[in-house]
Amino acid sequence: MLIPVILSGGSGTRLWPVSREAFPKPFMKLGGELSLLQRTLSRCLPLADGKRVAIVTNKEYLFKTREEVDALPASRGIACTQLLEPTGRNTAPAIAMAALWAEHVAPGATLLVLPADHLIPDEAAFQAVARNAASIAQDGSLVLFGIQPTAPETGFGYIEAGDAVEGTDARRVRRFVEKPDAARAAEFLQAGNFVWNSGMFCFTARAFLAALEAHAPDVLAQAQATWAASSAAANDERVALDAAAFAASRDVSIDYAVMEKARDVVVLRSTFGWSDIGSWKAVAEQFVPDADGNTTVGEAMFVGSRNTHVQSDDRLIAAVGVDNLLVVDTPDALLVASKDSSQQVKEIVTRLKLRGHESTRLHRTVARPWGTYTVLQEDTRFKIKRIEVKPGQTLSLQMHHHRSEHWIVVSGTAKVTCDDRTFLVAANESTYIPIGTRHRLENPGVMDLVMIEVQCGDYLGEDDIVRFEDKYGRTG
Repeated sequence: MLIPVILSGGSGTRLWPVSREAFPKPFMKLGGELSLLQRTLSRCLPLADGKRVAIVTNKEYLFKTREEVDALPASRGIACTQLLEPTGRNTAPAIAMAALWAEHVAPGATLLVLPADHLIPDEAAFQAVARNAASIAQDGSLVLFGIQPTAPETGFGYIEAGDAVEGTDARRVRRFVEKPDAARAAEFLQAGNFVWNSGMFCFTARAFLAALEAHAPDVLAQAQATWAASSAAANDERVALDAAAFAASRDVSIDYAVMEKARDVVVLRSTFGWSDIGSWKAVAEQFVPDADGNTTVGEAMFVGSRNTHVQSDDRLIAAVGVDNLLVVDTPDALLVASKDSSQQVKEIVTRLKLRGHESTRLHRTVARPWGTYTVLQEDTRFKIKRIEVKPGQTLSLQMHHHRSEHWIVVSGTAKVTCDDRTFLVAANESTYIPIGTRHRLENPGVMDLVMIEVQCGDYLGEDDIVRFEDKYGRTG
C-alpha cells in the first residue's frame, strides 16, 4: 500500500507579506484556484492505492487544512488523517510520527513523503517517477527525488549521484552538498552527476524506522514516547500529538538525522518541472511575462518598466520606469524589493517579530473555524471588525477583561448569549456586550451571518479571550 504523507508546516518567511504564521505558504494560491496544499493533494491522491493520506501539520492549522481537503473533489472517498504537531520539530520527528502512524493503520505500507508547498505542473510525469520510486523502495532502499538542474542555482542543496543500482534507473547517493556559491553551482552543473535535493522521499515505514534506530535512536525513542502518550492515536481523522513528549524531540532534518548517514540511500533523477517556491522571484517565474518581462497577479499597469512582478489583492498598482522589482501588496503591508534580493525578505520578518508586529502572524482577514473576521480600522482604544459566521457555526462562550463590544447585524440573524439571556438579533439591529460579560455568538440560519463589531477598551489584543466552552476544542 502506498500512502502519501504531506508535510504542511513552516511559515514561509521569504513569501511575506502573503505568507504569515496563521496563514503559511501551503495555503497560498499563487493566482490560481487551488492552494499549494490542494495542488499537492491533487497530484498525489491518484497514487494512494489504499485510499489513505496523512498530513503532518501544526495543530493551529487543523480547521483550515480540513477546509482545504474538503474543498477538493478528488479527496472524496479518501481517508485523510491529520497528525497535529503542538510545535515544529523539523522533518525527522515529523516523518517518524507518520511512519509510526502508518505501521499502526497499515503495517508494511510504503510512504511517499512530499512537502505541501512545491509546484509541479506535470502531474503525470511526477506520478510516473513516484510509482518507480515506490517499486524501488520495496527492497528497503530510501529513495530520494533528485531534480535535473537547469541552471547553477545557489538556493538549493545538491546530491552527487554515484554508481547505478542494478536493475533500476536509480543511483547510489555519493554525498549531499549544502547550498553552494555561484562558482561551485556552475561546477556541479558542468559535472553532470549532481541533482537538486527536492526534499521528496519514498520508503517503507519499516525501512525508515530501522534507519532511525541505527542513525538517530533518540529521535525514534522520542517519537515512540510521543505515540504512546497521544490519546487520539487510533482516530482516523486526527492524531493530536502529545505536547510535552513531542516538544522533547530533537529539532533535526531528515537529511541530517538519516539520509547523510544511511547506506541504502538512492536517488532518482527527475526531469519534470519543479519549484519549491522559495522566494517571490520564484513565484514571478511561474507566470507568463509580457513583452517587457513583466508579470502580474491582480490589476497592474506598467509604463516604461521591465522584468517587474506586481501582485495586488484589491487595488490597482502602477509601475513607472522601474526594473527588476517585486511589488507585493496586501491590505496591511506592502513589499517592494529587488528580485536579486528576494531571499532577504525573511530578514524583514525577523525584524518585525522583534518589534512584536502583528503583520508577521495575521492578515487583516483572519480565518477561524466558524468563519472569518476582518479588521477594518484600529486606533487607540477602539477596533472595528467585519465578522462573517458560516451557517450553523458557533463562536466560543467567552469573556473579555479589557474591552466591551457593540454588534450590528448587517445580514442574516445572530443568536446571542449574554450572561443568562439568549436572544435573536436581526439585520439592522444591534446589541451591546459589556466588559466581563460571558457571551456567545451563533448563526442559527442557512445563510452567512455578517455583522460589524466595534470594540472599545484599554487593551484590544486577540489574546484577551477567556473561553469557557468551545466546540472546536480551543482552550485558554
